[in-house]
Amino acid sequence: MDYHSFLQSKARKNELHGFKPLWMPDFLFDFQKHLVDWAIQKGRGALFSDTGTGKTFMGLVWAENVLRKTNKPILIFTPLAVGPQFVREGQKFGIEVNHTRTGKIKKGINVTNYEQLSKFNPSQLGGVVCDESSILKHRDAKTRKAVTDFVAELDYRLLCTATPAPNDFMELGNSAEALGVMRYCQMLSMFFVHDGKSTQQWTVKGHARKRFWQWVAEWARAIRKPSDLGFNDDGFILPPLNIKEHVVSSGKPINGLFVLEAQTLDEQRVERRNTIKQRCEKVAEILPRDRPCLAWCYYNNEGDLLEKLVPDAVQVAGCHDDETKERRLNDFALGKIRVLVTKPKIGGFGLNFQHCADISFFPSHSHEQYYQAIRRCWRFGQKREVTANIVTSEGERLVVSNMKEKEKRAIEMYDGIVREMSDFQLGKTKKQEELQEIRIPSWL
Repeated sequence: MDYHSFLQSKARKNELHGFKPLWMPDFLFDFQKHLVDWAIQKGRGALFSDTGTGKTFMGLVWAENVLRKTNKPILIFTPLAVGPQFVREGQKFGIEVNHTRTGKIKKGINVTNYEQLSKFNPSQLGGVVCDESSILKHRDAKTRKAVTDFVAELDYRLLCTATPAPNDFMELGNSAEALGVMRYCQMLSMFFVHDGKSTQQWTVKGHARKRFWQWVAEWARAIRKPSDLGFNDDGFILPPLNIKEHVVSSGKPINGLFVLEAQTLDEQRVERRNTIKQRCEKVAEILPRDRPCLAWCYYNNEGDLLEKLVPDAVQVAGCHDDETKERRLNDFALGKIRVLVTKPKIGGFGLNFQHCADISFFPSHSHEQYYQAIRRCWRFGQKREVTANIVTSEGERLVVSNMKEKEKRAIEMYDGIVREMSDFQLGKTKKQEELQEIRIPSWL
């Protein structure tokens, strides 16, 4: 074996587990057809596609192709209340989708929420779509392990999310493990190194950076807009987003002169609880009374008071059963409820609320929840300018500044993912098997 053959034998292979598409409908945009074609031929892949770029349609077409190939049921996992949305979108284009919560599946495409996962048997399925698969980013989360174990024996798997790694590139390893590409710990040892300060902090090895992104591009596609793949952005340019900050009084100054910033998490929680009334009253004051509005909250007391103060408000709370949550969330999406009050962890993922352009939000330290909450309304398909009212108190300045800093880093991170993967997913670089033979100097 010569040296070039030796290197070829050590190179990781870009394996294809799929097949050529059996059906590609005309209702998909060109960039969507490109992504679906890649995902079907890949068989086990991820679409890191921004909100509003049609992940629902792409997931349904992928599922229909796998259904025709395997003649076995397909299951789509979604966040709570997103299942009925898949059913509605499928009806628009003649794709029948069965919404189930019982564990019973029909021949065809089925959709359920992640909370029902334990009721299903993967051996009955031909493939699985994990919508809003950023749920996998929580390395030690029970749901992440359950999903990864559930899909492990399936030949066909598709992950879809707009936030694949909101906090750190290493979170991509959870998606790779769910797809059977590489174990999380293997990815760390191959491409990452400790930063020297903490065993929890890893950075991509300098010499391995290019190869790392080439590896990610072997099993994923990442776009913010169609032009990231060389397509036209017509119809996918968002209207303006207006961020308005409102600061309410924290009450009596702690030291008699001015309000001190809450420094620790405990202090910030106390500050938040002490200003519930002021903040909720501000939301009731600024939200329009003649059109749809969305009021996000974090505490039950906030939700209860907002529901009382804001005209026409209906709350979706943790105390409600799943059927009530789904009904109210979908009633808002259909325009049957004018004002929705809920928490980001309940309604902040996967739902389409383009009919609403007025939002209120109480800031937190989670950028992903902030991003997803805003993008329920500010997404492709929105026709109006979106106004996001950030309501906070004088003592929460550190929370706001931290949220802005995380937002800046998250934008840089996702832009970095798209940028780093661009050449590889556009096919502008040489494939590993096309590398020229390495010549050994004669003096060796």
